[in-house]
Amino acid sequence: MDMAGDTREDVVIVGGGISGLATALALHRKGIRSLVLEKSKSLQATGGIVVHSNGWHALEQLGVAPYLRQTADPILSKEEMRCVRRTDLVNILAQNLPLNTVRYGSNVLSIELDPVTSYPVLQLQNGTSLNAKVVIGCDGVNSNITNLIGVKAPSRLNVMAVRSITIYPDGHKFGSEFKMIKKGDVTVGVIPMTTNQVYWFITGKYFSQEGFKISKSSKLIMNFSTESVKDFPSSIKEMVNNCWLEYLHFSEYIKYRSPWNILCTHFRVGTVTVAGDALHAMTPFIAQGGSAALEDAVVLARCLARKAVVDGPGEIGSKLMVEKAFDEYLKERKTRLLRLTIESTLLGKMEETSSKLIKLLYIVLMVVLFRNSFAHARYDCGKL
Repeated sequence: MDMAGDTREDVVIVGGGISGLATALALHRKGIRSLVLEKSKSLQATGGIVVHSNGWHALEQLGVAPYLRQTADPILSKEEMRCVRRTDLVNILAQNLPLNTVRYGSNVLSIELDPVTSYPVLQLQNGTSLNAKVVIGCDGVNSNITNLIGVKAPSRLNVMAVRSITIYPDGHKFGSEFKMIKKGDVTVGVIPMTTNQVYWFITGKYFSQEGFKISKSSKLIMNFSTESVKDFPSSIKEMVNNCWLEYLHFSEYIKYRSPWNILCTHFRVGTVTVAGDALHAMTPFIAQGGSAALEDAVVLARCLARKAVVDGPGEIGSKLMVEKAFDEYLKERKTRLLRLTIESTLLGKMEETSSKLIKLLYIVLMVVLFRNSFAHARYDCGKL
């Protein structure tokens, strides 16, 4: 299958977001070279990301935690928690990778298994056919790689979400606590990043047919946001009105992978697997999506290095060796992700429902199953 324009790579990572870059860096730390294909022409990241203590442990394994701690103040909590700007996170991950690890403007049109070798072949928009030994899909909640694996599309909540960052040149007055304010069907979360920056989000039930139109216009998102918080305190209204428009993001529906889907799906075909939101998209109500993606990177690189690297600097071994490594990775991650997705899904369903009886049922389940609300942050993904 050697066509003109064909290239060969041992490890290809599809998606240059937090998950893809963290996975590439974890592999690099283990001496394994990878190529990251990012369809955008530059790194894309907006808003903030809450990183819990489990995420900071993973960042320490990646070697970038000290720098990031300088960019974000600690949030008052029983465990280490900071809200980091996504741009700071993706930039420091990318800066620690070897030159030319990330190939921008590389849109993957399709992926299939070679009928002779059973290794994955990626077709790119520029006409290139890329033959790989390993493909890791880190291309988000709408992952194309999951199509090959046969993974069901994520479920969705009838809950909209808006998020952005607001700058206070003279300092904000929200302190160092993560604050949640709820009025009717609308919830506002306020997360201090530094003494001058606040990350915030708005969630609430949403059934409008205008959602797609709103998502394409910063002005319409702003109008929608200000209308949503009209009954909130003046400090919240001012925060929304003065936010960075370039960081303003609207999601018509919150997408998530159900716990049943996590339990029953193998998430691997041959030497192709997934990580990050492609594996475990979850509702944002326990703020663990990003930290879980960082855990994925550490565990995946550790398993691949232990099971599939042969003699030589980062040489990937046989197809069978890679498959065993990925099976070990998925087994370890499923044990962790099942708990996270149950907890985040219950909270999402609680936000979505209007029935007081069903809401009470979800509350009872949360009390029974997740009495310790900080347990998910105390997880240790181990050493790289």
